[in-house]
Amino acid sequence: MSPSPRILVVDDDPEIRKLLARYLVQQGFRVELAATVKELEDQLAVHSIDLVVLDVLLPDGSGLDACRTLRANRSDVPIILLTALKEDVDRIIGLEIGADDYLGKPFNPRELVARIRAVLRRRGTAPSADRRPRLYRFAGFAAEPHTRHVTGPDGEAIDLTGAEFDLLLVFLDRPGRVLSRDQLLDLTHGRDVDALDRSIDVLVSRLRRKLGDQATAQLLKTVRNGGYQLVATVEVETSAS
Repeated sequence: MSPSPRILVVDDDPEIRKLLARYLVQQGFRVELAATVKELEDQLAVHSIDLVVLDVLLPDGSGLDACRTLRANRSDVPIILLTALKEDVDRIIGLEIGADDYLGKPFNPRELVARIRAVLRRRGTAPSADRRPRLYRFAGFAAEPHTRHVTGPDGEAIDLTGAEFDLLLVFLDRPGRVLSRDQLLDLTHGRDVDALDRSIDVLVSRLRRKLGDQATAQLLKTVRNGGYQLVATVEVETSAS
């Protein structure tokens, strides 16, 4: 049996750390704790962490800066940001720099666990993963679901965050379909979200930028009052079995 996921909770409030540690352990997770950016770095150096729950405001730095640094160092550890309820700007910035999800304070621990499981499910190998296509080819790009690896027309690696890759797979599974923001939120997050949530717009913008502005002018089309559409032809290679 594989070990349960190890969650690193980073928050300078000792009561929140204590509450989350107790609740996450009850839900079957292994838990490590940190109160500062320095302790976050120390924990990542000594433990194999499956997901980080990261507060935006820490005594020795910003959780946003810590997230940005992790992504700059090519760390793909999933990150859920904890933000003050009204800090919409921080939420958008967090998504732009590579966070997988966010949760506003105050929050219900049950909601956090649901978010953690959703992110781990998207990042991990689902029970049906062996039936997923081995490779998608589109407009010169190649995407491998099992390794979560994308290469460009020139063979260069395209560095996508987990959330960006999940969104790309949604489009690759439904080429030519116009998908509304609500549909995309449901397919990527698997949860109810605020009707004004703009995270999909942020992710589409990041995908366009990373895949190349010129190429994606013909790849991801914005449909007025509709949503987004992948207009490229997609070829699918399945695993040999």
